[in-house]
Amino acid sequence: MKNVLVPLAPGFEEIETITVVDILRRSGARVTLAGTIEGPIEGSRGVRVLPDEPLNNVLSDELDLVVLPGGQPGTDNLKNDPRISSILVEMKQGKRLIAAICAAPVILEKNGLLNNRNRTSHPSVKEGLTGSLYLEDRVVVDGNIITSRAPGTAMEFALTLVEILFGKDRVYTVNKGVMAKI
Repeated sequence: MKNVLVPLAPGFEEIETITVVDILRRSGARVTLAGTIEGPIEGSRGVRVLPDEPLNNVLSDELDLVVLPGGQPGTDNLKNDPRISSILVEMKQGKRLIAAICAAPVILEKNGLLNNRNRTSHPSVKEGLTGSLYLEDRVVVDGNIITSRAPGTAMEFALTLVEILFGKDRVYTVNKGVMAKI
């Protein structure tokens, strides 16, 4: 079973978070929604979500994929959390999958994960991503780094993650239940 971590910080983007968690769980991945704080966490639109675990409980887990949702101030809260930086360094060293959507690619930039990598993000944070490898594509895959644009690309992003983890056949199986445009 593939082990996926989705860290959840106050101000997370609801569509990006819940869509990714739902689709990955439908695919058969073990997805842990881990809170950076105790108790329910409020998203950028006021939706409150109860994480599966506190982030501290999963820091030593072997992970296949980390997915960083965007939203504000959720992205800033993740970017300023040293535990997220530690997880990303470990993932980079193990050449494991790292994904970020919307504003969250700035977290990858801060941690040196976008060097010489194609990337995308929400247009509002484009200037915060250095280099000339910025693409306007809805989802960008460059090796083990996957980035996406915004809440409106969350389904494509999630299905891309399913394809990378499990293959195209699993995407079709999952899509029978959700009927996304693929």
